Amino acid sequence: MSGIEINKNLKTAIEASLKAGKVIMEVYDTAFDVEIKDDKSPLTEADKKANDVINSFLKPTPIPIISEENKQIDYSVRKEWKTCWIVDPVDGTKEFIKRNGEFTVNIALVNKGKPELGVIYVPATKILYFADVLNQQAYKAELSSHNTTIEEILQNVNKLQPKDTTNKIEVVGSRSHMSQETLDFVETLKASGNDVKIVSKGSSLKFCLVAEGNADIYPRFAPTMEWDTAAGQAICNAVGVEVISEDTKESLLYNKENLLNPWFIVSK
Repeated sequence: MSGIEINKNLKTAIEASLKAGKVIMEVYDTAFDVEIKDDKSPLTEADKKANDVINSFLKPTPIPIISEENKQIDYSVRKEWKTCWIVDPVDGTKEFIKRNGEFTVNIALVNKGKPELGVIYVPATKILYFADVLNQQAYKAELSSHNTTIEEILQNVNKLQPKDTTNKIEVVGSRSHMSQETLDFVETLKASGNDVKIVSKGSSLKFCLVAEGNADIYPRFAPTMEWDTAAGQAICNAVGVEVISEDTKESLLYNKENLLNPWFIVSK
């Protein structure tokens, strides 16, 4: 499907994600060490190396960066940013440590709090998702190499298409942490007479499942940070899938004073 025009920032983000994927897999294939950060989350050499690679691509753009692995900039500075990158170099570090392949590179471009571009790359399977929200375009490509060029990617993409609603509801749940509130939500769906099936996935792949029509709804009643969700929200929003805060009943917003997200539901 050539003839697709993609903007310069999206191209940069795709290239950064592929190169990050390459260094992540180099670490994945070794006996890596695991550190525990102050917030009790795990960290590996892959997180650090991927972050360095992504920064090397994004820093030459004039756009500031919020990354899980960068030192966080004070809100007094950030609140002046109209546009910023939001990055998670390895989303699903727990999945990475378990070596189950369900971890991703997340890169999003946010403008006035709303995701406009999103890239999610799955290094273990070399599957790439990318989206341009303003142009309502979202694609998936299965690559043969982390070194695939943008031109080759664009020859080899499929448009994402969410599924039509039926009374058979596929609910995406977390691979590593399913909260009681999520289980209660599933019971409520069942009580309405729906045939409900749980689909387990790690990392931001949960957003991709809804965007590409392999699930109907992703309820997240557990903590996430902005870098966990911004790229996934861009991919969903580009195909008409909403990511709605349980607090405000509005779309999730980004570059907030507190980078912790409220609970949310992803659905068409």
